[in-house]
Amino acid sequence: MTLEERKKAFVSLGEFLSQFTCKGIEQKENIPFNDVFFDAFKMQISRAKESNGWFTQDNVLFSIESWSKALTQENLDQWTSAYSFKNSEPKTIAVIMAGNIPLVGFHDFLSVLLSGNSVLAKLSSNDKYFLPLTAKYLEYIQPEFKGRIQFTEEKLVDFDAVIATGSDNTARYFDYYFGKHPHIIRQNRNTVAVLTGNETESELEAMSDDIFRYFGLGCRSISKMLLPKGYDLDNIFKAVFKHKDIISYERYANNYDYNKAVYLMSLFDLRENGFLMLKEDPSYASPISSLFYEYYDSIDELKEKLAKDQNKIQCITSNSSELESIPLGATQKPQLWDYADGVDTIAFLLTL
Repeated sequence: MTLEERKKAFVSLGEFLSQFTCKGIEQKENIPFNDVFFDAFKMQISRAKESNGWFTQDNVLFSIESWSKALTQENLDQWTSAYSFKNSEPKTIAVIMAGNIPLVGFHDFLSVLLSGNSVLAKLSSNDKYFLPLTAKYLEYIQPEFKGRIQFTEEKLVDFDAVIATGSDNTARYFDYYFGKHPHIIRQNRNTVAVLTGNETESELEAMSDDIFRYFGLGCRSISKMLLPKGYDLDNIFKAVFKHKDIISYERYANNYDYNKAVYLMSLFDLRENGFLMLKEDPSYASPISSLFYEYYDSIDELKEKLAKDQNKIQCITSNSSELESIPLGATQKPQLWDYADGVDTIAFLLTL
């Protein structure tokens, strides 16, 4: 199977996934194997919340729609053009996946198969249905993928390299057990918004989408703001108001009530609006329903801080031309070449 054949299969997958969007689910004509897979996907989307209470239909559809937009011929050509792919015996790559957001492990799955290797995936119990269904569709589109995709709940054996994603604690476990193999081991990182005070209302509203998407559970969800001294926090509350109905979701509301009680009992200085709490805190990882912030005096001081803490940061979003950052409102829409933790997965796989 050539690289072009592998890309073509993923383009077909993208076209299939394009039937499931935040605006609605609509079956299209001329989509291969729709008779086999359309209803199965539709049913799994409707039942996703039964196995993971955070997987609302809106968040599941957002993830699927994002991947459908990424899996185009143009994007795949641009992504792969930076590498020299070789026709060698496929290696088996063990991939240990997180389960915090829908299809969170798909990029590793895609990278392994696109590089010509085989994937041995250990799924999180929080997200164990969508990827096998997606893999089965790929095998229908390109039968040569059969035998190159395995899912297991058992101990991982017979692999050549490891890609593992988890928390800081599990990363230490992964390093202990898999450190002797070629590996990528990811741990906790968070996304930071840097505001200058010159943002428009629309930019701040766009930023608010990246705060609340996936209830803040993703590593690309904004968990920390860096603000210029004297910044008016009411600007944030105005920008996030359109997300007020999130408090009607019981799981989110329970986290809000719990974290608010903890903060108040600890006598922390807190600003809140009934569905989001703002707390001045030097940490990067804020609990669900909270957003940490910190003030800075100058851009130079800010750059120094961001450089020092780069291993804690997944990405930076800002409208400042002085920072290497993503536009406000774009953190949840990464390109194929935006690698988690800044580690080039394809380059790693091609050196094995």
